[in-house]
Amino acid sequence: MSQQTTIRKLAELVNTPVEKLLEQLAEAGMSFSGPDQVVTSMEKVKLLGFLKRSHGKADTATDDVAPKKITLARRKVQEVTVAAGRTKTTVNVEVRQKRTYVKPTDAESVSTNWQNEADPERAEILRKLEESRQRNLDEQKRLAQEDARRAEELERRRQEEAAVRAEAEAARLQAEAEAAALAAGAAPVDADETPRPAKPAPGHHVPKPPVRKDPPRVDDRNAAANKHKTRGSHAMVAGVEDDDSTSRFAGQLHLSAADRARRGASRGKPKPKRHLEQSRGGGGAHGFERPTAPVVREVAIGETITVADLAQKLALKGGDVVKALFKMGVMATITQTIDHDTAALITEELGHKPVRADADDVESELLAHTEEVQGDKVARPPVVTIMGHVDHGKTSLLDYIRRTKIASGEAGGITQHIGAYHVETPKGVISFLDTPGHAAFTAMRARGARLTDIVVLVVAADDGVMPQTREAIQHARAAKVPLIVAVNKIDKSDADPLRVKNELLAEEVVAEDFGGDTQMVEISAKTGQGVDDLLDAISIQAEVLELKAVEDGRATGVVIESSLDKGRGPVATVLVQQGTLKKGDYLVCGVQYGRVRALFDETGNQPPSAGPSIPVQVLGLSGVPEAGDDFVVVEDERLAKDVAQQRDAKRRESRLVQSAGSRMEDIMAQLGKGEGQLSLNLIVKADVQGSVEALRHSLTALSNDAIRINIINSGVGGITESDANSAVTSKATVIGFNVRADASARRIIEANGVDLRYFSIIYDVIDQVKQVASGLLGVEIREEIIGIAEVRDVFRSSKFGAVAGCMVVEGVVKRNKPIRVLRDSTVVFEGELESLRRFKENVDEVRNGTECGIGVKAYNDVKPGDQIECFERIEVQRTL
Repeated sequence: MSQQTTIRKLAELVNTPVEKLLEQLAEAGMSFSGPDQVVTSMEKVKLLGFLKRSHGKADTATDDVAPKKITLARRKVQEVTVAAGRTKTTVNVEVRQKRTYVKPTDAESVSTNWQNEADPERAEILRKLEESRQRNLDEQKRLAQEDARRAEELERRRQEEAAVRAEAEAARLQAEAEAAALAAGAAPVDADETPRPAKPAPGHHVPKPPVRKDPPRVDDRNAAANKHKTRGSHAMVAGVEDDDSTSRFAGQLHLSAADRARRGASRGKPKPKRHLEQSRGGGGAHGFERPTAPVVREVAIGETITVADLAQKLALKGGDVVKALFKMGVMATITQTIDHDTAALITEELGHKPVRADADDVESELLAHTEEVQGDKVARPPVVTIMGHVDHGKTSLLDYIRRTKIASGEAGGITQHIGAYHVETPKGVISFLDTPGHAAFTAMRARGARLTDIVVLVVAADDGVMPQTREAIQHARAAKVPLIVAVNKIDKSDADPLRVKNELLAEEVVAEDFGGDTQMVEISAKTGQGVDDLLDAISIQAEVLELKAVEDGRATGVVIESSLDKGRGPVATVLVQQGTLKKGDYLVCGVQYGRVRALFDETGNQPPSAGPSIPVQVLGLSGVPEAGDDFVVVEDERLAKDVAQQRDAKRRESRLVQSAGSRMEDIMAQLGKGEGQLSLNLIVKADVQGSVEALRHSLTALSNDAIRINIINSGVGGITESDANSAVTSKATVIGFNVRADASARRIIEANGVDLRYFSIIYDVIDQVKQVASGLLGVEIREEIIGIAEVRDVFRSSKFGAVAGCMVVEGVVKRNKPIRVLRDSTVVFEGELESLRRFKENVDEVRNGTECGIGVKAYNDVKPGDQIECFERIEVQRTL
């Protein structure tokens, strides 16, 4: 409060009526006439003391208003000139000091009060401290006495052992001296002719007249004690001095033989000197001993290891390991990675024992999750894979069973993906996998055969057994699954089912009609004839197999197909084999992981869960998994992430091993090649993972001595800016299989003149690359995009169906040219226009920036936001 506080203001501050405050001041001995008078600080302190006394509290020194603590602050500013070369700089230096002074009486009173209040407790603490200190002193005295007693005992034993050794040595020396005297026939020997019991030190000269600096030794026992007390290098010095006989015997003129022997035994012998030399040489308990045999180590080696790590485990220099690798024909530097087999051979070559390292702690934890789910097994639907040669009617058969039309919307009328469906038939639920029949999709067919319970082999009655039919039979045998043959197209006039059965006999597939065990059903996918018999055959075979799985528990299964959707991200089609897959589960797919955000079936619905043998699409993964990878549902995201990262690191190390450590034979074999060999660099992007795999294997297989097909990069999804930059750098041709380049990628491709080609049929891709590789240039058929129209809205008409209201954003849209419907840069339909109108008039073409109405023939699923791409096929003569 300020010094000008009035009674009225003080009453407001302490929340007391003015009249009551005046009464309290009057009772305290201070009279005020009105509420506007000023109250000083001293008067306030007096009032506070009065109120404390009236409430029964101890009264502090209220009269003493002097401050109990004084704080002095000092601030000092100086200027300092600092010379920096030719220039000078002035710096302001400010020094602040603060000191606080406290009244000694206050500190003493506080200390006294504390001591008075805590006197009993403090006395108890001091008593306990004194007792503890006394116990420690007693214990230390006892330990010191025991140490002294042990030292005395040890010294006594040493003296006794020294006396025994001295007596034995004296007796031996006396016997030797007597024998020598008898042999020489001489008189007793004087002290100067006494033979030395110990060998003189090297470089020892004839003793000089005695000049003793040390006091003379009176008792030999004291000399023995001093010998034992001497440590380190002093033992050697004492030994040299004791060898000097003149100085030792300076005080005595005559010695008997026994005295000479006893004194010689009590002198510093070379024995402690030898002991010292042994300890210096490392022969003691902690000294270094040279190994008598080579050290054989057990070296733990993982799947891959760098040369430097291997050298460290072998306790060798890195150069020695590299030298051993070169001797074995492997060219690798110290930083490169080698595989387990090479590292094991090098370890054995260098004389050590290799041991496989099991560092898969995360995989072991995952293995505990993937063990067979405990629970009751229930019957599950069969998984049936449809296989056969291309264009034999596999998808048409499935369309009839599912009452849908898939084959009509496929490019070229052929299947180029694995289709997964589950169908509720009168015979029960059956899951179907539709595999491609083209020769390039061998990996897809093999993957489908491994996942299935039953293989249905579709053979056209008018075409017979073809190469992919034989391949499908081999895949089914390799997977050890039963085979059912469906002879299709029996409604055609030139159908010959008997010919098919006879040709299958050559492949060791014997029909039941011929006494075999293979069911053969004659069907027509177009009319539906025999389809019910085929379903009956599948149901009978499933009952024989007794298919069961655990329904309750964490789900496990296999990735059938995967793709990258622009709007939904990575999408994986999985087949659940055990347990139930639910929304929100954490799962691991190969090197990818994530949480299930949504589940979709083949019709686009979102089921809450998927049980055994049910295929679904999964959203929420961190990336696009490889087709054929196993997926496992785990407890939490941490385990899923750790497993995925460890697998990714192993895969990366494997790639490094493949690219490193070239053998000398391979390098010598390649020295003469490559001079006249051409290289064709390709970047392949497709809509699904299976197509990427098939294209990569098919195109690289076209390489020959004249040209080498090099796949620079491959992936799933549209052509991005990164792909375009990679193509510019490597001068590669970009192949888009059912995908398109985005705007930024197109700008880079057009600016740098990159060769970009779109395909929708795998025949065209392989044929064009094969023609270039084989040197058969011929005529090239190119697809040139002439216009793109963007769908703004869709109008339904009972007369025309779905009519798309569009705006032409690029080029020209012509009515007589083929078109494709793109959704999120992915082809969803290919066909032709049914109508092209401008207002109410039919027009032949619509140019850029103009609105129009477009009717797509045989396709009514056009949605706002789609793009209708108009193109034309032109023939271009290839030139060298």
